[in-house]
Amino acid sequence: MWTRLLDALASLALLVAVFVPLERAFPARKTQPIARRELTLDGAFFFGQYLLWNLVALTLLVFADGTLRHHGPSSFQAWVASTPWWAQGLAAVLLGDMLVYWFHRACHSWEPLWRIHSVHHSSESLDFVAAHREHPIDGICTQLAANLPAFMMGVSLQSLAGFIAFRGMWAIFVHSNVRLPLGPLRWIFGAPELHHWHHAKNFRGHNYANIAPWIDLLFGTHHCPEGEETYALGLEEKLPEGYFAKLAHPFKPAIAWIFRAPAAQRQLAGSASLHEPPPHFAPSAAGATQVPANVPVAVLQVDPPLQTL
Repeated sequence: MWTRLLDALASLALLVAVFVPLERAFPARKTQPIARRELTLDGAFFFGQYLLWNLVALTLLVFADGTLRHHGPSSFQAWVASTPWWAQGLAAVLLGDMLVYWFHRACHSWEPLWRIHSVHHSSESLDFVAAHREHPIDGICTQLAANLPAFMMGVSLQSLAGFIAFRGMWAIFVHSNVRLPLGPLRWIFGAPELHHWHHAKNFRGHNYANIAPWIDLLFGTHHCPEGEETYALGLEEKLPEGYFAKLAHPFKPAIAWIFRAPAAQRQLAGSASLHEPPPHFAPSAAGATQVPANVPVAVLQVDPPLQTL
């Protein structure tokens, strides 16, 4: 635990040393302070990620790698292994980026995934710390999507460790409060102005490929806004305040349904006792057919079952 805490503090010190000078010298939003509102909340997400969720993600990635590597198509993996290492790495990265792109689009299209992903979009100010505001399920699924092609191909990413670390830092950079002329790098790795637009409150379905904008160009979802960044960031919907409240937010409908079910049962029992039918009816005339006992006189309705999370 103490080792992970020291690693987290060292990582934070590195990020502060890199991004605070950049955000002061080249701010995308000049009036946004470093010590902004909700900085403490995003700090909680940062430490939660480094102290716990990264370990959970790594455990799941190792399990998925071992499972797919041993149970994947061996002939296909043998063919991949016969190709040059750079071709293996390039294919794994490109396919991983493509899978992340479509997973990201699904997060904006399917309600259960959106409830998870909306935590990341809830920040109304973007900087290098806000980059870490992410629900752990969102982060773990994104990492699985990014690495799944490499696992299926049997490709070892150890030779690409430096490149992967660079892209991890770049993913933080595109969230930072920075505007720099990047030239062609903007089209290869992405840029803050592209990803900031993705976080606009009036989101219009642009820039899903955070660090691979060529995919947005390919599928017609690319947009580069012009001029100063004056548009609002965040969500129209107001998410609950606090770290644990935001972690629980995606499960709010399920939690409400769980607590609503006993109340509905009590309502059902109470209504049944109030409208309990008489034990029998008297025959209407001699020789008439007796109406069966305990015939219900009303149909009770309760709240509909949970449809979606």
